[in-house]
Amino acid sequence: MRKMDAATAAKLKLISAMVIFGTIGLFRRYIPFASGTIAFCRGAVGTLFLLLFALMRGEKLSAAAIRKNLPVLLLSGALIGFNWIFLFEAYNYTTVATATLSYYFAPVFVILLSPLVLHERLTAKKLICVAVALAGMVCVSGVLQSGFTDGTGMKGILFGLAAAVLYASVMLLNQKLDGVSAYEKTIMQLSAAAVVVLPYVLIKEADSFVAPDAKAVVMLFVVCVVHTGLAYVLYFGSMKDLKAQTVAVFSYIDPVLAVLLSAVVLHENIGIIGYVGAVLILGATLVSETDTNKKSKET
Repeated sequence: MRKMDAATAAKLKLISAMVIFGTIGLFRRYIPFASGTIAFCRGAVGTLFLLLFALMRGEKLSAAAIRKNLPVLLLSGALIGFNWIFLFEAYNYTTVATATLSYYFAPVFVILLSPLVLHERLTAKKLICVAVALAGMVCVSGVLQSGFTDGTGMKGILFGLAAAVLYASVMLLNQKLDGVSAYEKTIMQLSAAAVVVLPYVLIKEADSFVAPDAKAVVMLFVVCVVHTGLAYVLYFGSMKDLKAQTVAVFSYIDPVLAVLLSAVVLHENIGIIGYVGAVLILGATLVSETDTNKKSKET
């Protein structure tokens, strides 16, 4: 039997990770817990999973590298925690497709913020991508069909965009990291997310605790272990054998799958105009990312 080459194996890992990420909105629908509680569990369990995985592989974390990057790691981890809360809230208030597409506005925010943070030039191509993505967001929002009457749906979109702003901030902060491995970065960020989100959960969500049933526990376990720990292992395991351009293109399996599952499994229809908006958003962000990632990409 012919042995699979490294690039093919890496592509399969990346595809698997993106498929897993693309189903998280579907699982969120069946978890009755508050968003902060899910975010805390995801950070805590995901950290343990990655630590155990690193231990089994005999990989040692560099204390010196972590100390050198500690402020950025802690800040970005805190942003990840609240990014998850906003994203899970977006799923509560609008369709999985709309929440996901709002979240995939993060590259647009990176484009807009990079001149200030990274001192990068804002090219005409990038500005066109921003304009196209904004047009797509108008289509997805439903404003063209029903105006601003759907306050709940608009609230979901705003939560999704807030999550995108936070994730864009994490992407920009990751550019400041120096000499820290992907696993070290993720372990520290997930643990920081759990620590920062815990007080929020105890203060804000203590009264909204729901007694778990077996189904809810299983779903939460899957989100924590599969959608966080395993997905990150697959994602980072694919990095060393793939070009950044390939990673950028394959990453769009996540939102496309989320949109399809929203329509087919949850019967959440965003309409023809909404699907046109989805194409505009994903097309514009893909073009902008592949342009940026001719040099490098770290997610």
